[in-house]
Amino acid sequence: MFNLDVLFSVSNIILFMAIFTRLSGLFASAPLFSTYPIPTQIKVWLAACIAFILFPIVQYNTSFVVPNSVPALTLILFKEFLIGFAMGFCANILFVGIELGVNMFAIQMGLSADQALNPTSGGNSPVITQAFTYLATMLFIILGAHQWLFSAIYNSFKTMPIGYTFTFSPNLVGEIVSISNEVFNIGLGIALPIFGVLFITDILLGFTSKMMPQMNIFMVSLPLKIYLGLLLSLIFMRPMAEYIAVLIEQFLVNIAGMF
Repeated sequence: MFNLDVLFSVSNIILFMAIFTRLSGLFASAPLFSTYPIPTQIKVWLAACIAFILFPIVQYNTSFVVPNSVPALTLILFKEFLIGFAMGFCANILFVGIELGVNMFAIQMGLSADQALNPTSGGNSPVITQAFTYLATMLFIILGAHQWLFSAIYNSFKTMPIGYTFTFSPNLVGEIVSISNEVFNIGLGIALPIFGVLFITDILLGFTSKMMPQMNIFMVSLPLKIYLGLLLSLIFMRPMAEYIAVLIEQFLVNIAGMF
């Protein structure tokens, strides 16, 4: 029989709270969990179920000391939330970079006025940006990246045990800053093929307007650039999907190595 006094002891309850808080930080910033309007109740119950599964494993492998004051408990929970949030933030950098890159060539296409509510970011963005974000999300699920995140947070309880020790070393902070800088490289990698063709098209249209002043080049360029941009998006869809898949794998390997 289970001894309920031992099972629901103060140390076990606080340890469960710490595991749950780290998972809550992950769900607050990780892609797929934070970028889509999933009801908060579902995310809370999912985090609680995963924390319940991890609890006996973490309890067996930890030497957690129960804090003796409310400020100490608050500090521990804040540290746990920060660890989970940092993991999800690093993974979400990829989606931010993709959205930045698609916005760049969407504006060049003339779709800056075509704004709609983007459920992944909560703001307004061109419809074509949402299409590429959904593509990245499908690749994220197909590659099992969400399972990699759960595996990384499970391993983090070994490398960053629950307790008073502040585990954010200068090397870890530097790696987080370095992976944050990748948002611009990802954006340029996504935007450059289509943006470059559209930029050359603008130059050619400028020469055409000088050679044929009587032609209303503005009315010609608007549908032409939209058509050309959509055509290039379809042509580069598969190479971009392969590029995004490689980026997802690289990010997951880096996150697993960091935490």
